[in-house]
Amino acid sequence: MFNQLMPAIRRHLQSSLERVVHLRVILFITAALIAVITLVVSHLLVKDLAREELKKTEMWAEAMRALNTADENTDISLVFKIIQDNTTIPIIVTDEKGTPTQCRNINTKGRTSDDSISIIKETANQLHKDGKYIRIDLKNGYYSDVCYDESLMLKRLEAYPYIVFGAVLIFLFVSLFALYTSRKALQNKLWVGLSKETAHQLGTPISSLLGWTEILKDSYPDDELLPEMQKDVERLQLIAERFSKIGSYPEPVPEDLGEAVTHVAQYMDRRTSSKVKISCQLPPSPLLVPISSQLFEWVIENLCKNAVDAMEGSGAINIRVMQEGTKAVIEVSDTGKGISRKDFKKVFMPGFSTKKRGWGLGLSLAKRVIEEYHNGRIFVKDSQIGVGTTFRIELR
Repeated sequence: MFNQLMPAIRRHLQSSLERVVHLRVILFITAALIAVITLVVSHLLVKDLAREELKKTEMWAEAMRALNTADENTDISLVFKIIQDNTTIPIIVTDEKGTPTQCRNINTKGRTSDDSISIIKETANQLHKDGKYIRIDLKNGYYSDVCYDESLMLKRLEAYPYIVFGAVLIFLFVSLFALYTSRKALQNKLWVGLSKETAHQLGTPISSLLGWTEILKDSYPDDELLPEMQKDVERLQLIAERFSKIGSYPEPVPEDLGEAVTHVAQYMDRRTSSKVKISCQLPPSPLLVPISSQLFEWVIENLCKNAVDAMEGSGAINIRVMQEGTKAVIEVSDTGKGISRKDFKKVFMPGFSTKKRGWGLGLSLAKRVIEEYHNGRIFVKDSQIGVGTTFRIELR
């Protein structure tokens, strides 16, 4: 029954992850399109408004020239109307020496008279430097410069696309975070539910096996195989306990990593082919790290089992335990078929498996145990097709 369920569960997990990836891509493309369209439209609108404001400024400068060179034929009322109609464009008129003679729409509210004059002078000088002025010729060789700046509305429109772009980025990040959180919650529910149900289903047959083992020991007290059978039944009980702890956070206890790794290596060595050689390289002194021994040993065991499958029952597994600075490091190397570099991260995704009957949950659960329960890291350190793979675990 379990073998029949494996492909279906794996396909469901893979399709769920693919939908999440597709949704991420759609969100990113949508946000990018909104940002680009907003920037382009706003830029075109700002350019049009800037041209209109420049025309109005030129008309205002011409009105000032007409006012200063007026005669009996000049329509003064029209000139004054043009000058008075400018209520948005900041303008400062300066003489030949650069001294401001008049200004319009310059914000000096709340300033003293001296401060206002200083602000107007500084603004006029800056506009001169920026080339934002129109020179008008007056009588007798005199001239004035009409310095102008963008209106407040135009400046707001120039800033608008960047505000929209920032809002789109925030929306994108919030959406991706919500998507990631929902996916994480879905994975957690799946892992916890599957683990609890597995532990529950194993409980009854394990209890029966324990009872039958005791009966066999009474009937055949000298049988040499019964102690090994007893160990296997106890191992099943331990596995059920491990699954039952998924979803809860066991309290880490300082343990010697070398001893934990040796325990797993000895167990695996007795239950794998004689063609598989398992060796351990341990530090000269105990390396104490806070761990949940049952869950941590399950991770090492899972890596070893995957290595045995990758080697197809023949090869070597080497487990190294060492200290690097403030980190405790465990490396599990094999001489198996290797992993393609593009799959280094995929191997930890739920549902991903290179085995026909694999659930695709072993390494994803191992990653969860190491990262969430032990605040560590697990990753593929190195792998070469046809040469072997090295998984690395780093603990604080």
